[in-house]
Amino acid sequence: MQSPLETHPAFHLGPLPLSAPVLVTWGLMLALAGGSWLLTRRLALRPGRAQAALELVVETIDQQIRETMRVPAEPYLALIGTFFLFVLTANWSSLVPGIEPPTASIETDAALALIVFVAVIVHGVRVRGWRGYLRNFLYPNILMAPLNILETLTRSFALMVRLFGNVMSGVFVIGIVLSLVGFLVPVPLMALELLTGAVQAYIFSVLAMVFIGGAVEGEPGEARERNDR
Repeated sequence: MQSPLETHPAFHLGPLPLSAPVLVTWGLMLALAGGSWLLTRRLALRPGRAQAALELVVETIDQQIRETMRVPAEPYLALIGTFFLFVLTANWSSLVPGIEPPTASIETDAALALIVFVAVIVHGVRVRGWRGYLRNFLYPNILMAPLNILETLTRSFALMVRLFGNVMSGVFVIGIVLSLVGFLVPVPLMALELLTGAVQAYIFSVLAMVFIGGAVEGEPGEARERNDR
């Protein structure tokens, strides 16, 4: 039985091996980029159905950022929105026959978790400066510095494992049921997979907001001082 941690190249582009998750990931990115361009190239003051649906998605993500991070949403909207839409479409790609979702590959989830890790540092330094960001690891006292650093690393690892485990388990369940009872019976499971995929995309995005928000906010006293200004 093949391990879910193993990936095999679909073909080679010269010396570079390309696996199926990589190909599906690039296909999803091109589809999302092309769809965004088509939906936004002719924006109108009186939106049609497609533009209204797009505005609803953007406003919902904007509101979620404001409620979760307690900061203006503009600096984070593109990143969080991309996380949500990519993870959502990646999870739902499992419903296409012959396609395994990229989020069922540990490499894809590791890349997403790494982006969150880097975004935490970038936005923390952008808002608070290097000294302010590094001082966050000394809270509540310098003795906690090793544990705070370890927490930063382990929560990114947990983010990767959570997404990988939940998506892979769904793929396994549907695959097992399909092999046992055929196509029609798993249809309700596929509907459940749609819901699960949306929930996992939401959870990943919210956790990214929480991690970035913690780096931006800093120590409780410092956050209150900034708000008073």
